[in-house]
Amino acid sequence: MYDERVWCGEKGQRVSERHIRVILGQPRGFCAGVERAIEIVELALDRFGPPVYVRHEIVHNKHVVESLRAKGAVFVEELDEVPPGAVTIFSAHGVAESVEDEARTRDLPVIDATCPLVSKVHKEGQNHALKGREVILIGHAGHPEVEGTQGRIPGGVHLVSTAEDVPHLRVRDPEKVAYVTQTTLSVDDTRAVIEALTARFPAIVGPDVKDICYATQNRQQAVRELVEKVDLLLVVGARNSSNSNRLREIGGERGVPSHLIDDAGSLDPAWLDSVDVIGITAGASAPEALVLDLIERLRDFGTVVVEEQDGVAENMQFKLPRELADAPTAAADVA
Repeated sequence: MYDERVWCGEKGQRVSERHIRVILGQPRGFCAGVERAIEIVELALDRFGPPVYVRHEIVHNKHVVESLRAKGAVFVEELDEVPPGAVTIFSAHGVAESVEDEARTRDLPVIDATCPLVSKVHKEGQNHALKGREVILIGHAGHPEVEGTQGRIPGGVHLVSTAEDVPHLRVRDPEKVAYVTQTTLSVDDTRAVIEALTARFPAIVGPDVKDICYATQNRQQAVRELVEKVDLLLVVGARNSSNSNRLREIGGERGVPSHLIDDAGSLDPAWLDSVDVIGITAGASAPEALVLDLIERLRDFGTVVVEEQDGVAENMQFKLPRELADAPTAAADVA
């Protein structure tokens, strides 16, 4: 937790008499799935030695990727870039079954860093398919998690992103339909689509609200509360991060100027004009160090007082894959 503190300018000197109040969103930053994925790469490097190969970015954050690259991780787009016999890690977003089959055919030693909540979506979709239901996936086309889920459910899935997509769906039997959702979408993100699906297919089956990714929901709720208190919202996260983009969108929807930035170097001083209170949060793949760097940058413009928003305390932890489960830093069972 942050104590309320005063931040001064470079060399400890006050920059100006301007006072800026910063409220930090809570929760923010890494979720349990991201922490697990990063730990998997680090433990694999320790255990097997560099290089280890990671298919796609392990998580959507260039700072995390560059840090792991510096330690010996090699990031590739497809498995044909992986040398024979090299340790291979699947990213937190999950992969299609065809990718897993390719790795098996090549006898690649694979460690799966797929978030357990994503794997749960895969299993739900597979169970629906086995029961003869057509599966509708609520998600964003082209997102790695969506592509992985599409490739995991027998018979394929129908993809919808908005309520406007629902009338265009064509299914074999309206009485045998189910839906699953991309984990980086919250209950609020999917509500309108689910309502449209239920109206069109009254017999549709879907996950319970508690099955929605806790981290996505918690961070979005925190931002909704945060923007009621601030003049400006800064979201630390990657441009290709779905959950980070959504946090910025929520601020904009509430009429608060909101910006998604990779790091402190992306801050535009013009955003601070006539601003007294700044809210800062971070996407689920953004390290806390980037938030601290942003606070340091803000003190170049005045005296900064930092406080932390009241919010949900997250203590979720996931098991490591069996290949690394006996490592001394292994996480505990799912809470």
